[in-house]
Amino acid sequence: MLKRFFSYYKPYKKLFMLDFTCAIIAAGLELAFPIVVNRVIDEILPQENWRLIVVACLSLLFLYVVNTLLQYVVVYFGHMLGVNIETDMRRELFGHLESQSFEYFDESKTGKLISRLTTDLFEISEVAHHGPEDVFITIMTIIGSFILMMRIHVQLALATFIMVPFITLALVFFNKKMTKINTEIYHRLGEFNAGIEASVSGIRVVQAFANEAFEEKRFEGLNQGYRKIKLAFYKMMAVSSSYNYLLIRFISLFALIFGSYYVLRGDITTGQFVGFILLSNVFVRPIEKVNTMIESYPKGIAGFKRLTEELDRKPSIKDHAGAVALRPVRGDIAYQGVSFAYADGTEVLNNVSLTIKAGETVAFVGPSGAGKTTLTNLVPRFYEITGGQLTIDGQDIRDVTLHSLRSQIGMVQQDVFLFPGTIKENVAYGRLDATDEEIEEAVRLAHLEKVIDQMPEGIETMIGERGVKLSGGQKQRVAIARMFLKNPPILILDEATSALDTETEQVIQESLFSLSEGRTTLIIAHRLATIKYATRIVVISEEGIEEEGTHDELMALDGAYKSLYDAQFS
Repeated sequence: MLKRFFSYYKPYKKLFMLDFTCAIIAAGLELAFPIVVNRVIDEILPQENWRLIVVACLSLLFLYVVNTLLQYVVVYFGHMLGVNIETDMRRELFGHLESQSFEYFDESKTGKLISRLTTDLFEISEVAHHGPEDVFITIMTIIGSFILMMRIHVQLALATFIMVPFITLALVFFNKKMTKINTEIYHRLGEFNAGIEASVSGIRVVQAFANEAFEEKRFEGLNQGYRKIKLAFYKMMAVSSSYNYLLIRFISLFALIFGSYYVLRGDITTGQFVGFILLSNVFVRPIEKVNTMIESYPKGIAGFKRLTEELDRKPSIKDHAGAVALRPVRGDIAYQGVSFAYADGTEVLNNVSLTIKAGETVAFVGPSGAGKTTLTNLVPRFYEITGGQLTIDGQDIRDVTLHSLRSQIGMVQQDVFLFPGTIKENVAYGRLDATDEEIEEAVRLAHLEKVIDQMPEGIETMIGERGVKLSGGQKQRVAIARMFLKNPPILILDEATSALDTETEQVIQESLFSLSEGRTTLIIAHRLATIKYATRIVVISEEGIEEEGTHDELMALDGAYKSLYDAQFS
């Protein structure tokens, strides 16, 4: 894991070397200050030469100024290094999430995913900045100051050093404990964020059912769970901090007691004693930093572990080795013994065979849960078939790249999703390089002009999160305009007009009918009046394809389709 962590430093070698070098020089100067003070007291002060004393102090001032500049470089550019690495990790994680299949998101909570993209990476940034230099400087400072202390007096240095092994053991013990607790904190935080996201997103449902008290109670449970694990972390941190504080104070106390003893014996001079005390403070400073390391490093380590666990989760649907770009298609689609089951073994489709010719408009009807949406979602490989073969123009869709496949398929889904922004931005999402004229044409085809004319800022009107400022029918028309703009050879309409009133539905149906001419169109519908003129209607049940034919043919069969039709129009 350490090797993998340091791989993120590769693009920023120069920045790392600048930060690391300045940190080492700054630490070295810290070691030099006590030696200079020692010389001033023992060698310059007895000469009673004021000018020499001033020169020595000015030299110290110069070193302080240099160290100040070095500290600026370490703090600013070091954090820049950490932020750059955090940004790279976040970019990699976001790209990884985008590559996951629908099934992955079916089983994941949005709040947890957001937590991994944000909170988990905050502490990793600090570790990326401080980690290498803190460890190296701590070791260098302890060893360097100890050597200098040994040069002053061996026994005194050993008496001061005797507490270090106990502090090292504490570091290892508490770091392990706190990493474990932090992993649990991140898990609880993910649950916490997921709970908040669900409650806030569903606030209209909450208020409609007057369930505010229930949501407050559920939130309180999440809140208290997160509070308890945080308190467990801070309790462990308090024990660690107190333990280290006592041992560090022992180091200072031992330096004072034994140093005074050796001065009275005449083994060391007053200047050496003062220099030794200053060196002991330098010696203690990195050890005191251990407390900070114990607090932040476990958070970073736990966050990085969660990051690597997520990145190591391979997408269930990806381009196969040797996948080629799908050429512009006519739109022949063939299901050949296709089966599909979820990862938990729940079977949705079993050995379904169906041929759809280019330019056909095929409607799928049947009871909810029969697999109509799943059947169409297999075409753009939102889900991967578990048996059989699915081809477009005779080419297995698993042998072509996902981008080339999905770029030739347009979808208007039952659950319309609009991004925060303007109407224009949401329509333009259908083809990001579209001109204003092309966007206006798509708006016209979707009969969206009247909606736009009523808006305060026209097509530039902000529609809020998920298009909350638009009605259901208006959102549906924006989604349809987006699909018109994409203008693909294969269309999938999943209850595309379900949110429209009867009059508007008829107008949109006419537009969709003209758009579907010469294109392969798959329609999922519960309102059977909207599909009477489809080239073919396929009745799906839990057993698979039960019937298929035109509206008139299926009505004449007096079977499943006629039963559905009669039930709807009786």
